[in-house]
Amino acid sequence: MVDKNIYIVQGEISVVVAAIKRNSRWSTHTPLDEEQDPLLNSFSHLKETLNNIKDLSDVEPNVFLRPFLEVVRSEDTTGPITGLALTSVNKFLSYGLIDVNHEGAAEGIENMADAVTHARFVGTDPASDEVVLMKILQVLRTLLLTPVGAHLTNESVCEIMQSCFRICFEMRLSELLRKSAEHTLVDMVQLLFSRLPQFKEEAKSYVGTNMKKLKMRAGGMSESSKWKKQKRSPHPPRHMVHSPSGQMDPAQSSTLTNNLSDGVPFIEQHSGGSSTLPGSDSAASSISSPTTDSGLDTGSKTTSKEDLTDLEQSSSTATTPVTPSEGREVERAQSASVESIPEVLEDRDLLADQSDSDYVNPRGVRFTQSTQKEGAALIPYSLPCLRELFRFLISLTNPHDRHNSDVMMHMGLQLLNVALEAAHIAPYQSLLCLVKDELCRHLTQLLGVDRINLYAASIRVCFLLFEGMLEHLKFQLEMYLKKLMDIITSENPKMPYEMKEMALEAVVQLWRIPSFVTELYINYDCDFYCSNLFEDLTKLLSKNAFPVSGQLYTTHLLSLEALLTVIDSTEAHCQAKVLNSAAQQDQSESTTVEGDSSVNTITDSTTGGTACPPTSGHLMAEKMRLGRQDQEETDTAEKKSLKPHRFTSCLPDSQELLEIKNKKKLLITGTEQFNQKPKKGIQILQEKGLLSSPMDNNEVAQWLRENPRLDKKMIGEFISDRRNTDLLDSFVNTFTFQGLRIDEALRLYLEAFRLPGEAPVIHRLLETFTDNWQKVNGNPFQSNDAGFALAYAVIMLNTDQHNHNVRKQNIPMTLEQFKKNLKGVNGGNDFDQDMLEDIYSAIKSEEIVMPDEQTGLVKENYVWSVLLHRGASSEGMFLHVPESSYDRDLFTMTWGPTIAALSYVFDKSLDDTIIQKAIAGFRKCAMISAHYGFSDVFDNLIISLCKFTTLSSESVENLPTVFGSNRKAQVAAKTMFSLAHRHGDILREGWKNIMDSMLQLFRAELLPKSMVEVEDFVDPNEKISLQREETPSNRGESAVLSFVSWLTLSEQSGLRSPSTENQEAKQAAQLCIKHCDPEKLITESKFLQLESLQELMKALISVSPDEETYDEEDAAFCLEMLLRIILENRDRVSCVWQTVRDHLYQLCVHASESCFLVERAVVGLLRLAIRLLRREDIGSQVLLSLRLLLMMKPHVLSRVCREVAYGLHELLKTNAANIHCTDDWYTLFSLLECIGTGVKPPAALQVANTNQDNDTGAQSDSELSSYHQSEVSLDRGYTSDSEVYTEHGKSRMPRSATDVDLGWLVVGKDDLDGSKAAVTSASKPLSHPLINQYSLTLGQDMGLHDTKSLIKCVDSLSFIVRDAAHVTPENFELCVKAIRVFVEASLNGGYRTHEKKKSHKYDSKSSRLRKKPREKEGTSRRTKASSQRATRSHSDDEEDEGVPASYHTVSFQLLDLMHTLHTRAAGIYSSWAEEQRHLEDAGRKIEADSQTLWSSCWCPLLQGMAWLCCDARRQVRMQALTYLQRALLVHDLQTLDAVEWESCFNKVLFPLLTKLLDNISPADVGGMEETRMRACTLLSKVFLQHLSPLLSLPTFAALWLTILDFMDKYMHAGSSDLLLEAIPESLKNMLLVMDTAGIFHSADSRTGYSDLWEITWERIDCFLPRLKEELFKQAVIPGTEHSIACVPGPLLSTLLLPFLYAGTDRSFPVPPSKPPMPTPAKMSPPDSPPPPLGQSPLILQPLASPLQVGIPPMSLPIILNPALIEATSPVPLLPHTSETNSVVNR
Repeated sequence: MVDKNIYIVQGEISVVVAAIKRNSRWSTHTPLDEEQDPLLNSFSHLKETLNNIKDLSDVEPNVFLRPFLEVVRSEDTTGPITGLALTSVNKFLSYGLIDVNHEGAAEGIENMADAVTHARFVGTDPASDEVVLMKILQVLRTLLLTPVGAHLTNESVCEIMQSCFRICFEMRLSELLRKSAEHTLVDMVQLLFSRLPQFKEEAKSYVGTNMKKLKMRAGGMSESSKWKKQKRSPHPPRHMVHSPSGQMDPAQSSTLTNNLSDGVPFIEQHSGGSSTLPGSDSAASSISSPTTDSGLDTGSKTTSKEDLTDLEQSSSTATTPVTPSEGREVERAQSASVESIPEVLEDRDLLADQSDSDYVNPRGVRFTQSTQKEGAALIPYSLPCLRELFRFLISLTNPHDRHNSDVMMHMGLQLLNVALEAAHIAPYQSLLCLVKDELCRHLTQLLGVDRINLYAASIRVCFLLFEGMLEHLKFQLEMYLKKLMDIITSENPKMPYEMKEMALEAVVQLWRIPSFVTELYINYDCDFYCSNLFEDLTKLLSKNAFPVSGQLYTTHLLSLEALLTVIDSTEAHCQAKVLNSAAQQDQSESTTVEGDSSVNTITDSTTGGTACPPTSGHLMAEKMRLGRQDQEETDTAEKKSLKPHRFTSCLPDSQELLEIKNKKKLLITGTEQFNQKPKKGIQILQEKGLLSSPMDNNEVAQWLRENPRLDKKMIGEFISDRRNTDLLDSFVNTFTFQGLRIDEALRLYLEAFRLPGEAPVIHRLLETFTDNWQKVNGNPFQSNDAGFALAYAVIMLNTDQHNHNVRKQNIPMTLEQFKKNLKGVNGGNDFDQDMLEDIYSAIKSEEIVMPDEQTGLVKENYVWSVLLHRGASSEGMFLHVPESSYDRDLFTMTWGPTIAALSYVFDKSLDDTIIQKAIAGFRKCAMISAHYGFSDVFDNLIISLCKFTTLSSESVENLPTVFGSNRKAQVAAKTMFSLAHRHGDILREGWKNIMDSMLQLFRAELLPKSMVEVEDFVDPNEKISLQREETPSNRGESAVLSFVSWLTLSEQSGLRSPSTENQEAKQAAQLCIKHCDPEKLITESKFLQLESLQELMKALISVSPDEETYDEEDAAFCLEMLLRIILENRDRVSCVWQTVRDHLYQLCVHASESCFLVERAVVGLLRLAIRLLRREDIGSQVLLSLRLLLMMKPHVLSRVCREVAYGLHELLKTNAANIHCTDDWYTLFSLLECIGTGVKPPAALQVANTNQDNDTGAQSDSELSSYHQSEVSLDRGYTSDSEVYTEHGKSRMPRSATDVDLGWLVVGKDDLDGSKAAVTSASKPLSHPLINQYSLTLGQDMGLHDTKSLIKCVDSLSFIVRDAAHVTPENFELCVKAIRVFVEASLNGGYRTHEKKKSHKYDSKSSRLRKKPREKEGTSRRTKASSQRATRSHSDDEEDEGVPASYHTVSFQLLDLMHTLHTRAAGIYSSWAEEQRHLEDAGRKIEADSQTLWSSCWCPLLQGMAWLCCDARRQVRMQALTYLQRALLVHDLQTLDAVEWESCFNKVLFPLLTKLLDNISPADVGGMEETRMRACTLLSKVFLQHLSPLLSLPTFAALWLTILDFMDKYMHAGSSDLLLEAIPESLKNMLLVMDTAGIFHSADSRTGYSDLWEITWERIDCFLPRLKEELFKQAVIPGTEHSIACVPGPLLSTLLLPFLYAGTDRSFPVPPSKPPMPTPAKMSPPDSPPPPLGQSPLILQPLASPLQVGIPPMSLPIILNPALIEATSPVPLLPHTSETNSVVNR
């Protein structure tokens, strides 16, 4: 079957032939002429050939193409015929009739390219001519873009491109055609550059001097230039239009010349592609098929006709390329695909020698040299044509070339853009050279043009360049960015706004390249000699984000966007780190390849020979790629990671960068100084340690060379100075002149500084130069002088050729003159003439530019050459770093400007999206600052947001309305709160602003209810609101005024009620605040870092009572928040406790009057104590801090006593079991006493705080106590509560001096023992105020008290006593004391009379200030600056009715408690003692003996009961007497010995009887009689029951006489007969029992009776003279009467007193710090023997207080004479040490 393709060709033949024949010229011809006509002839030959074959591939492509191509080439054909031939050719290409694998394919293709680019035809009219040109374009496009196009040679490709360019730039052609040419070019460039990775750079060794050079020219050609292939032209045509490559208008056309060049300029050296034009048509090439590597037999060659585009070949197939020079196969690994085209052959001679060598194209097709004929192989195009095209495109962009029109420049930029988009150029050195130099230079120059389209296009190309080749273009980028900055900041009114906008957009776009900003920072800001690009740009952008006019334009938003780009990327990195810190990406140091590297192999599914041309060049290139590995990948693998010298590693740390930046600042300073005075600059750098001192010439020379900021003129002056000759040598040594011609070396040398004008100086500089040059180049001249002369001549030549002034006067020197001038200078000989010629031409063509001398283009060129030099040195090294390397540093630099810009934009903008953008920016900044822990940034942010919420700026009245109607403010508030919730950890100063906002919300009543309601002890609901309602009466304005104001208001608003808008606004505000959830700040404070928490607390504390604007409610609100925060943080409260305690100290202790704030502070302290006591770490400190309440001024404390009472009750109920320390119990009981009974707080505390008022710091718990274990000592400036214990001791001691009302009787010996006891019990550091034990009262200074508080406190006491677990050795005695204090307070129903009673001497303190009936205290209402609000006052008015009943209950309750304790005491103590025996290391020893029990427990309790026996209320008295009797006669007391019983009389019964003598209840005479009678009976009962132990007492006589004394008094006390009858009976009883016991008898006396007998009757006779006769008639001895009567009065009182003061009770507590007596001189050591009997008597001071209760004061001193006592005592005083001690000790 005949191949269908043959029919296609035959069809095309008939069409073309028909057209030719139809043409008038041939219409008359005979068939014979037809054969003569070459065109028709060749067609008929072809027909015959086709008829003889079955398959088109049987003939070479050239065979069926030749006739058509001849038509195209022919000058005689008309346009339409040429057009038809072109259409046919296009069809053949489209159908793929030319088999890629055919041996003749390359030749056919080459022919086709040649014919079409040189098409000729006879023109008819412009329109139809353009159609032909259009078809030419079409064929060229199809040719290059079909698979067979790969066979084109470099020259053909260049010609094709040239043809398209010509059409494109031919302005006479229609726009449509020109645009088509443009599109064709775009496709072609796309294809060529997309194929770039398939080509490899030729090795430099192959680049010969006689290489063919491709040259595409944009400029015009001379008329005379002829084309290489001129076709025969029998007759000149009538009217001829040359195809695009014919000669056109010289100015318009460009040609392609193939000229052999010998001297190739530097840039071109590696860019020549050597290839030859095809020989004659018949030169055939034989083709051997590709070698398929199956992986097993690498060497086997299989021949197959594979289509070049047939991509079905599996990717594992590799080909075996053969390098032409070696001629042998190089085996490749299986997976590797063909890397690239091997180097091309040099020239024909080489080919002849190596005729056996093959060439393998990218597809794997091997081209074998034809051996039959001489001719060159057609080598497929590769890098040379791309380089030439690239060079040509770059030359089009040169704005200084007058040939380049705007259209051409724009076209050039557009195609460069395509090229850069399609390929990654960096790996190709030859292309990179072009980029670094010409391209970058033209682009920067184009930024200065005012044509927007060129400007925009150049910016686009710049972006692609820097995005892909940043590491090669360090200084070019610096220049580019500086240009952009100049444009952005330009004040030039002519500068269009769009240009600024584009420049900004360009910056934003660069900023968005990942890691661009980071690399900018590390490569420029951290480079000593580059500008601080990142810093400057950031400043510029932030400045630009602020509109001057207040109007926001795109430029402002663009600037903001650029700033935000840094923030965005940093935030993304932070997020990534947070999400997955472990799997942090490890980025390679190499450049990430954009574009091609990611494209996969594309398989072409088309079968057979017909392949449709792809739609674009890029897709076609992808098809040609065949899954090959990309060039770049291998390149990057070979890259070594280099680092600049200034860094120690490839990834320097922030510290190192900081040091570099600091050094850079110093360098800049030094440079500026150098540019004014070189010496001074050097000196400064030496001082700063940047240059060594003394001066190191090499170091300075190096610095002068590498610092581009130095003024070249100053360098010249400095190195040429005569004093610096060594430096000049070092300077010259820094150059590498080796291998450079003298003029080249001189050029390099003179660019480094400005040559001074003076001849001697020039001489010195040149001399040093030539010496060095001669040395390093091996002395090429006869002498150094010869070199010097030549160097000088070069400078003169340079001046002669290029100096305008010289040129005006003379004609420039010619080469001959130059040579002539140098005749015989080289040591008598001539210099090398060729060298002189080269020097002359080099200087003539390019001036040696003296720095700072030229202007305009010359200067620009100079600056550019310096830039290139720097780029080529190690300075040009560009460091790549992973994206997030220096985020922290970048953020530190950008956050300020960014937040400022964000704030500004947020403030000024009304557009929702912009507001959202700003908020997002704020959030991101917050996230980053949180991530890096930058609290200053976060504070700044929060402060900015606070400002936008308008909360702090608006007045409270307008706030709800304003805030509710301002959307922006609400957004700001929500953001502020959500950021504080999320990143509160790093908030520091910002807390102050947040708390100010909270306060404003509180004042405006916008906070949720739960935040303004607080716990309260007294309120029935247990909650009160901090926002108290105003009571109208307190508003301070009359009804008239209110009416007037109401009228004026309603007039203003026009509405009588609040407007609906206002209400809606307020609702909106409340809703917004609800969303903000301010309460979360408190509840989540437990998650804050400690430092942040402390700042938050500081912010709350700062609202304290010292500002004028201070408002009590505000402070209360802040206090409540503070307390809630503490409770939320109870797990770590110990860290912040001191702060809170100090704040509460300030509020409570310094308050001079009670107010709502003080009340809240007190309640708060108690709430804290209740919640925190369970925590062992802080419990004791918290309890200690309760002492703050005791430090308050008494009148202030009394106003809050009810809160405290209720709070303490709660505290004890919940935490009694957690209180273990005596100190803590002391605090609690002291508090109970102060608030329940109105006792003044301990003086030590009061004193401690009064001197403090002027001081700011409170006193810390720790400082007041030296011994307290649980205290953590902090160095703060205040004194602690616990020191109070020791203070007690110190301040109480000199009581006789300080308090007139309390005197002390001191008896020598046993005080010593008291102090001894104190010393031994070191573990009991407490000291109570010294109490007169011989009085029933504690002598406390009672003030007024609040009934409810009293009742609550007694409840608390009973709670402790009733539960045995709560009574501990630590609190027992305190508990007893407290009960007694309450007994005193509740006495007589709590009411005290004023009058000073005549008091018994024992009752030294009981008559202190009595409680007045409670007055109504309206004055102390809480007053408030802003509005006076009603408050609860604790006045007792409402309770007056119920008082007696409640006080009865209290008294009975107390009696019951005392009785309970009294009966349980023995059991409790013995169990404690038992427990303690098991604990070896117990502190103080607990004794359960009767002495301990008596002193600690029984005696005080009995005194308390006795005191209630003196109550004015009859029921209480009677009940108390019953309890007392029961207690005294209880079984446990039987264990007491004589001394204890004696003290029972002295301390309990005698004081009771004394008190009952007073007229306690005048209204109840009968009741009082009964009480007195019961008391006397009790006395005699106790006396008789314990008579036997009492008899052992040395002071028995005195005791007995006292009893008689009382009998006497009671006889005469009553008004009725009750006592008159009862007392003699009791007395008789006692006397009889005593007599029976034989007490009155003495064997020694004359009468047989003892002295006691005498004294007794002496006393009784005073009030019952008849009694003796009644009872003892027989005993009356008349003779003795006189002697007894003679006992002097004073003696009686002497005898009466020893039992009273025979020593203070041994349980007397003595403070640890000092012994109790003021006269230590009289003390003898505790173990010393007692004083001898003969010692002079001790003088005892009487009780000196004028307020004494009881017997009238005694005026005489009381003399105790031991001898006297012994004489009258029935039991002799024993003189032995031990016994005396034991007696006196008791």
